[in-house]
Amino acid sequence: MTLTQQRLRDEAAGRIRTARPDLAARHDLASLDGLLAAQADIAERSAEHEVLAAVVLRRFDLSEWARATCAFALALAPEQAAAWRRSFTRTVFLAGNPDHLHSRFRFAHVSDDRSAAWTGPAPAAQTASLRRLLKLFDGPARLPAGADRTIGIPAHLPRTTRPGTHRVLYLASAVCTISDALVHLNHVLVEAVMDGLIKPGDQVTLRQVPCLAGLPARLAAVRVVSENRLPGRLKAAAGLTEETPLA
Repeated sequence: MTLTQQRLRDEAAGRIRTARPDLAARHDLASLDGLLAAQADIAERSAEHEVLAAVVLRRFDLSEWARATCAFALALAPEQAAAWRRSFTRTVFLAGNPDHLHSRFRFAHVSDDRSAAWTGPAPAAQTASLRRLLKLFDGPARLPAGADRTIGIPAHLPRTTRPGTHRVLYLASAVCTISDALVHLNHVLVEAVMDGLIKPGDQVTLRQVPCLAGLPARLAAVRVVSENRLPGRLKAAAGLTEETPLA
């Protein structure tokens, strides 16, 4: 499929309308200037009013982290998810060992391999001591090339009897660092859970491609960011396909 600048503007505008309809009403989101003005408003919001989640990473394993991210998002109470969505699912990634911190900090979710742990979405002040203790997770290196990885979303969070479906999550990796990948995939995964696109019992294949232009599949969700090399243009950093029923 072709991701035109109009389609990308529509996707970016839709994300703002979903998270902050009050903010969307103050800007002309049909134009790039209006989108940029709305994004400036978002950036200027005082940190003390932000709701964020903090993730402590001992190491980064793409498949395990993605699976655990979905499990974390599926377990959130509706009011937690709604408050976090209003802050555009802001997430801070910190370098540390969850096993060394559980006696001092309360985590809402820990990955099965204990390589990552999440605090529940909350006002920034509630994770201030954790964020002061640890450094930001620094992943400036290019994301290594990798084969497709298919993850299964835990079927017991919450219980479900619906047939599972399969989607592909594309990541544009031509100019993508490990830190970039964390940010882009985090937003796509947790917001897809909130929108009901990813549910318990589903499968998601993680696929790296140079860019998302000309994909053979239709996308149900797109992560849109500014094109730094071409001011005034947008690009798709990641995209989740429409569903395919599991056999």
